[in-house]
Amino acid sequence: MNEKARLESDIAALRPWFHNLRINGVQTAPDHFLGDYPSFKWAHFQQVVPEDLRGCSVLDIGCNAGFYSLEMKRRNAGRVVGIDSDPHYLRQAEFAARQTGEDIEFKLMSVYEVEKLKERFDLVLFMGVLYHLRHPLLALDLLHEHVVGGQMLFQCMQRGEEEVAALSENYDFFNTTIFEQRGFPKVYFVEQRYAGDPTNWFIPNKAAVEAMLRSAGFVIRANPEREVYLVEHGTRHPMAEPPPSFADKLPDRRSHGPIIGGRRSR
Repeated sequence: MNEKARLESDIAALRPWFHNLRINGVQTAPDHFLGDYPSFKWAHFQQVVPEDLRGCSVLDIGCNAGFYSLEMKRRNAGRVVGIDSDPHYLRQAEFAARQTGEDIEFKLMSVYEVEKLKERFDLVLFMGVLYHLRHPLLALDLLHEHVVGGQMLFQCMQRGEEEVAALSENYDFFNTTIFEQRGFPKVYFVEQRYAGDPTNWFIPNKAAVEAMLRSAGFVIRANPEREVYLVEHGTRHPMAEPPPSFADKLPDRRSHGPIIGGRRSR
């Protein structure tokens, strides 16, 4: 078996892939239902990330097969850590990083466990995760409290109207029509499945995404693509209590740890 055939066999053994990576000329998910995902999406907002991240630390939450972790290393990022709660995605990410020779550290970890990292990062990537969470606002609070030291690149699936209404700070108790106004923050709850996925729980409209980010203490700096935001660490809503500590309450997961010469991500 030649080198390319062996690589194709190894990639096939790690199916299914959600990230279509290009590993030494071989695509991992060429028939992805979304197309060349996530490359085509990254092309619309990559300009908000500095081309040279030399000296910057990066945390990729829900890293999957590691597309964004690898992109950060291509931009010369220093320490890159990818976490995911799915060991299958982490095996893919480790494989991809090993094949490309990138030094990325991967950990089997939930977003609710980020306190265990005991580190703030210059850039946090939180892409395509929020709507898969049973406790989305708690997750944002935990990120603000424990790991976002500078900026966060955030993406969340949106449904509903794209307008964002100009709202007052307060409304009378008997004013019920405000909730029907277009552009009012709304979050849709999915009890069973959406797009065949039982982990699609909460899907916000655009106004709700922005309101949740602000409430959790993030300042929106850019919105380069409909679902993507670049935000900075700011001040949390005055009535938002600090999130509870989960570091000693959740069961330990076995960390895959760094792989010499490469890692894996989602």
